Amino acid sequence: MIKKILLYAFIVFPLVILFSGCTQPLARTQLVFGIHAAEKDLWDEAIFRWKKALLENPNSAAAHNNLAVAYEKKGLLKKAEKEYEAALKLAPENKYIKSNYQKFKENYPNKKKNNEKKKN
Repeated sequence: MIKKILLYAFIVFPLVILFSGCTQPLARTQLVFGIHAAEKDLWDEAIFRWKKALLENPNSAAAHNNLAVAYEKKGLLKKAEKEYEAALKLAPENKYIKSNYQKFKENYPNKKKNNEKKKN
């Protein structure tokens, strides 16, 4: 009986503590993995990873911003705008998110005009 208690005290209990803190870093890992995918122009993989990060932490402004950038790169402008707005709502003072959204808003009408010209 004492051996079982010692086993739990010295082996099982530290492992439980160690792994209980792993849920938040999982979202961070997905963010980083998505960044690496985006750097290689693997936008579908990046989107997949950032969506997983949002499942772990729906209030991640970084994940919403990164997802917006990926959607913008893929031409999914409505989705991009929605994600930029979600990121700004979570972190309204973040200069990177504000800058990305501003550039998006500046380029959005140009893309829309270009798409209209291509149709004509």
